[in-house]
Amino acid sequence: MLKVLRNIKQSWISVIAIVILLIVQATCDLTLPDYTSKIVNVGIQNGGIEDVAPEEIRKTTMDSLLLFTDEDETILASYEEKDNETYKIKKISKEEIENLNNIMTKPLVITSYLNDEKMATQMPQEQREQVIIKINEQLDNMENSILEQAAIQIVKKEYQEIGINTDNIQNKYIIISGLKMLGISLIIMTSAISIMCLSSRVSARLGKTLREKIFKKVLNFSNKEFSEYSTASLITRSTNDIQQIQNLLALLFRVVVYAPIIGVGGFIRVLTQSDNSMAWIIGVAILAILFVVGTLFIVAMPKFKKLQNLIDKLNLVAREILTGLPVIRAFNTEKREEKRFETSNIDLTKTNLFVNRAMSFMMPILMLIMNCISLLIVWVGAKGVDAGTMQVGNMMAFIQYTMQIVMSFLMISMVSIILPRASVSANRINEVLETEEFIKESKQPKALETNKKGLVEFKNVGFKYPDSDEEVLSDITFTAKPGETTAIIGSTGSGKSTIVNLIPRFYDITSGNLLIDGIDIKDIALTDLKRIIGFVPQKGILFSGTIESNIKYGNPEMKDEQMIEAARIAQATEFIESKPLKYQEPIAQGGSNVSGGQKQRLSIARAIAINPEIYVFDDSFSALDFKTDSVLRTELSKVTKDKTVIIVAQRINTILNADQIIVLEDGKVVGKGTHEELLKNNATYREIALSQLSKEELNLKEGEEHE
Repeated sequence: MLKVLRNIKQSWISVIAIVILLIVQATCDLTLPDYTSKIVNVGIQNGGIEDVAPEEIRKTTMDSLLLFTDEDETILASYEEKDNETYKIKKISKEEIENLNNIMTKPLVITSYLNDEKMATQMPQEQREQVIIKINEQLDNMENSILEQAAIQIVKKEYQEIGINTDNIQNKYIIISGLKMLGISLIIMTSAISIMCLSSRVSARLGKTLREKIFKKVLNFSNKEFSEYSTASLITRSTNDIQQIQNLLALLFRVVVYAPIIGVGGFIRVLTQSDNSMAWIIGVAILAILFVVGTLFIVAMPKFKKLQNLIDKLNLVAREILTGLPVIRAFNTEKREEKRFETSNIDLTKTNLFVNRAMSFMMPILMLIMNCISLLIVWVGAKGVDAGTMQVGNMMAFIQYTMQIVMSFLMISMVSIILPRASVSANRINEVLETEEFIKESKQPKALETNKKGLVEFKNVGFKYPDSDEEVLSDITFTAKPGETTAIIGSTGSGKSTIVNLIPRFYDITSGNLLIDGIDIKDIALTDLKRIIGFVPQKGILFSGTIESNIKYGNPEMKDEQMIEAARIAQATEFIESKPLKYQEPIAQGGSNVSGGQKQRLSIARAIAINPEIYVFDDSFSALDFKTDSVLRTELSKVTKDKTVIIVAQRINTILNADQIIVLEDGKVVGKGTHEELLKNNATYREIALSQLSKEELNLKEGEEHE
């Protein structure tokens, strides 16, 4: 997984921006519950009055208050006379206000109590001291929050006595706090939107990078690698598997950055700002979530690993059916193929249903846990509020912090569920990217010699397919010279196509030497090698586009005259000119809208158009009629008089005029020479010739066919 995620380094600026925005969002999210608590505790319960120390106090109240404290100098130092009847608090630091709140809480409560009993300043000193001791004992048994609330209610009454509008104080506090919460919410919203946009950008770019890497890697695959990976599997790895990585990445940033900040930050705030007597509830919530997620993880994990393989299988079956549709219809096996597709489809559907059901169970169960935790907090918190050990606002903040902590674990749980499937996909992607290529580029390639253009030499060449114990070719020795046509013929399975596949290095020889222009083929740069070879495969392959784009495939910049000349030589002009759009006529995927013969002629024109030094035709004339074949070879001989031409053929007619014919049998050369020489001296060639042509056509005399 980490190897795949390293590719996001191209988007490092966006990643840094996402991390910063997540920190901002998490910090703001953790701030909101505190404001909720303050609005309830201060704005509603305390009437918007935050501090016990009054901003303004009457002198008579101050005189009574100073009788019940030893900190009279500290208190008086914090106030200044506003007029003859009131004091006004000075501009002091927050720490000094906190200290003043602690000093004035009990004296304010005692003063209020004695004033209610009409025993304020008229009480004798000795009696007052005894009363103060008793009241202090009672106050010491009370919670600080209750004392502060009581003191603030006294301050509120004091403001009313002075003539200050306490309703305005309350409204102002609630409005300002609400606006702050709104501002924080806007920051959270802006951050969330920006994070989603940037995350989508990063994940999309990662997907693009991975698809490019896989595609470039696959382009360098030899036939060995293609035998290890099915086409359907490579398509799935380039699409579905990469999509799984993108889905994970969209959540990964939140889990790696956001969830820990919310989880740890929320827990710290619960312990420091709220009553920590309910902290055990968070532990219960986390254990319940981990139990649910762990159970689902154990149940669903094996299915995630199976899911991607089932997608591969379904793609493979679908591709086979769509590719072989004409054969399926010809043999009337539609029902059998439908059943085969249905079997793969049902297997995938069942696995998907199992996984989705497991996921659908998780969310309701986790929501049930969250709601039960909320009820537990309210039940325990209500007892605390009733006993005076907790304020309502603190209980509400605790609920919010708990939900944030639970949600952070929920996000981690969601990723833990997505991670197995994404991990499987990442491993499948890495398998492709880390596949060691069988055909390796030379580290110090040699330049092709100019005086040996197109010379191909096989010297005792042997070859066996990867993971095979037996050689399919052995001791292959012949030379294909420029200006000559070398034909290769033999029975089915004799190794004809294998030989020509070695020339463009679709496979590498396992023994002997294969030289081109006097240089070992392994020492030639692959780009140089492909540049000098015009290869026409046994099965004509066309690409979606137009006739022009297919002929110009090897060199899109070639002139139209060169394209038209190549089409003329390949005998494709007649059917091209009959098309409504001529060279701009669309070609469907795989050339499905042209016949087999037309497909072969366009493939031949494509090879001729690049004017290579070596022409390789792997039974590329099989779909042509005899007349077209004869005319094409006549025209081809005019442009290949200085070129090397290698033809794999099944039909004797195609190679009658070849300068050299190589006869293969069981992967070995059993004959070499011209048509006339082989007909006289080689039994294998003569047997092939007689199976296709009569003695009269071969000009054989009576008895010569048995020599």
